[in-house]
Amino acid sequence: MLPDARVRPCVALVGRTAAVTAIAALASGCPAPPPQSQFPTADDALARMRASYDCGIGVQGTAKIDLVTKKGRVKTDADLFAVSPESVRFDVLTPVMPTLLYTLTSDGKDFKFADHEQNIFSYGPASQCTLSRFTQVPVPPHALVALLRGEAPVLVHAKEQAKIAWVGGHYVIEIGSKHDASEEIHLEIPSEDFNKPWAEQRVRVTHVRVAQGGWDLYTADLDNHRAGKTAPPRVDEDGIDDPVPPSGPECAAELPYTIRFRVPDTKDDVVFDYKNAAWNPPLLAETFTQPVPSGMRKELVDCK
Repeated sequence: MLPDARVRPCVALVGRTAAVTAIAALASGCPAPPPQSQFPTADDALARMRASYDCGIGVQGTAKIDLVTKKGRVKTDADLFAVSPESVRFDVLTPVMPTLLYTLTSDGKDFKFADHEQNIFSYGPASQCTLSRFTQVPVPPHALVALLRGEAPVLVHAKEQAKIAWVGGHYVIEIGSKHDASEEIHLEIPSEDFNKPWAEQRVRVTHVRVAQGGWDLYTADLDNHRAGKTAPPRVDEDGIDDPVPPSGPECAAELPYTIRFRVPDTKDDVVFDYKNAAWNPPLLAETFTQPVPSGMRKELVDCK
């Protein structure tokens, strides 16, 4: 009796090298088998994730943002900075005739938001609540920065609370944490690293799900990964000030050019599509703060 035609392509993969097998499996529609050298524990895989992005202190990019909420759908462009551990800046513009709509800055301590449409300047403590009111991304600041850099934020956990398995062509890590919180992280191994020892493999984050009390808080899907490059020095066009060097070392770590945040049980759905991005941009003292624009009404924002 012949084997089912649906599984025949997978049978033909036996005997190939790990890298060739992985590529052939994907081409045939079969889940790729695991690398020959696999991570011993979940924490070993998470350590390789951190090592894969260790050269990237921060990222600067221009992105298209597609935001869907219960209020409707909005498409904008944004120039953004995301620098570890939790500094962010978004300059949001209209997509057709570029006009500055909003500027959001947060240095991990202070949050500021200039709304040029409503002529209101909001300020307050930097927190998940204050940032998510304006970004519609319901994640803590450090998690937002990590995901915009392509890395998964990781819940605090004991070693025995993290499990790893190879499922459907990628690793799935499940983590238990305090306060009935849990997390699921999907990691891919680039095909060119399949034949390397696990301690030398790079990892690619493709999915993150965080839950508490059995309810999903948010999911993030990361796709369209590309090798990154380091931002060039910032040069003063007038030649007065010295060039500002990159904020970190040379870095070619992959960046996900598409990042999608979703909040279950709501219509909140945010997609970032990088048009360009670079590692370790030069930073100025005012990058993550901003003065109150003249004529704007100030408004304290404190979720407490």
